[in-house]
Amino acid sequence: MMLHLLLFSVLAFASSVFAAFGFTKSGSNYVVDAGSSNALVFTVNGGSCDITSIKYRGTELQASGATQLSSGLGSATVKVESVTASSVNYVKVTCTTSTLTHYMVVKEGESNIYLATYIKEEPSVGELRFIARLKSSVLPEEYPYGKVSTTSGSSATVEGSDVFIVDGETRSKFYSSTRFIDKDAQCVYGGSDVIHVCVLAPHPESSSGGPFFRDIESNNAGEATNLYWYMNSNHVQTEAYRTNVLHGPYILTFSRSGIPKLRDADTSFFSGLSITGYVPESGRGHVSGTASGISSSFQIVVHWYNTEAQYWAIASSNGAFTSPAMKPGTYTMVLYQGEYKVATATGVSVSAGKTTSKNIASTETSRNSLWKIGEFDGQPTGFLNADKFLRMHPSDSRMTAWKPVTYTVGSSSLNQFPMALFQTVNNPVTIKFTLSSAPGAATLRIATTLSFSGARPQAQVNSWTAAAPPAPTKIDSRGVTRGAYRGYGEVYDVSIPSGTLVAGSNTITITSISGSSGSTFLNPNFIFDAVELFT
Repeated sequence: MMLHLLLFSVLAFASSVFAAFGFTKSGSNYVVDAGSSNALVFTVNGGSCDITSIKYRGTELQASGATQLSSGLGSATVKVESVTASSVNYVKVTCTTSTLTHYMVVKEGESNIYLATYIKEEPSVGELRFIARLKSSVLPEEYPYGKVSTTSGSSATVEGSDVFIVDGETRSKFYSSTRFIDKDAQCVYGGSDVIHVCVLAPHPESSSGGPFFRDIESNNAGEATNLYWYMNSNHVQTEAYRTNVLHGPYILTFSRSGIPKLRDADTSFFSGLSITGYVPESGRGHVSGTASGISSSFQIVVHWYNTEAQYWAIASSNGAFTSPAMKPGTYTMVLYQGEYKVATATGVSVSAGKTTSKNIASTETSRNSLWKIGEFDGQPTGFLNADKFLRMHPSDSRMTAWKPVTYTVGSSSLNQFPMALFQTVNNPVTIKFTLSSAPGAATLRIATTLSFSGARPQAQVNSWTAAAPPAPTKIDSRGVTRGAYRGYGEVYDVSIPSGTLVAGSNTITITSISGSSGSTFLNPNFIFDAVELFT
């Protein structure tokens, strides 16, 4: 009897691990088997395109909610078929609605679900995102930022319905974000036999926001550990959504051998699968050249965009760059010193199978700097709490206290200068400095990265007060409280009349002003990039 049970267990295990590749229909559902050595079997609802079950090595990973596009398509026309291309077998799931076509592809022998989403317009079912709702009892941990976005077990709500207190720390799904340009695997994991479930997105060419955009990646919310790929959202949105484009391919991958690397992802086989909007490598071109005028101490970033696509590259220390493979078209090309825009070129043409040569140089001019606080890098680098805000709320007890600051040029440390100025919390910031002689007319440059609720800086120089600048373009989204800092990057140049600055002691006060109001850290506020006084 024991031998019979043992044999039955071995056969059951072998069946789960070495099941046949393909798909079967079960009622209104489709069951897809990847035929992989680490068995991956998932179920797709034939009426909605929702994934309702994901079993990996025989363990159910799907939480009670579905794995789906947006918050669910509601209804869709679902077609499942077997496809062979270049002697490789695939299962292809195609889900169609009036506004989009969503693809799920399995390659025989791989524990991956390859995905792509073609949109005719932004869907009405919510944000354009893919969300895998997975069992938190099996996959409780998050990578790469750990507990910062784990909101399970919260004891209080800090803000809205997305910032919470857990074990005395502020947590939010927004604190899991990574800049597009830095993205690699984003994962959830767990178990004694550690399983990683990860999203890999080789290049978000059809998303909006550029190389420094960031969005939610993961969230253990208690009832499920959610793993996301955001293609479009209104989270600090600075660019129109792209439509009539294919988002992807992107990959939901399952691993027992650690964290996969984006550089190892290969989706070129999509060229043989009749995927709407997919442009193969052979139908693309490149741009190469040299970026100049930026110190090698900064990251040098080149960015190309038009209404259909966006791309970027990090230049070498000598400024040399080559773009990723780009769809043919005419692009605007931008050069960044870090994240600070220093040059723009238009009319850059890309053709299939060709490399366009195009150099770009910083348009920043030299100036006689009397002093500078921070660096013009498009980020609040080095300022007070700038080392913390990406992963916690401004109210967190781990933050250094927010209060009005007096900063003395030449003796105060950079981390005493506030990264953000909240209208009723730490307003204003006062800068004291000494000049050996009166410089005559001068310019005070205040570079910001993001404004919330119409906040902008107004300067007073000794007894002279500058005119209030107009309100910046409104971004209808919370910023610093969600760990965001990048908006339109307004730069304010204050022309200081001759005779205002004097030999000896001087004082500049920068105040956050706005016609709006709010509570505590949702008061109007802006984030500093750098402040410089020059002639």
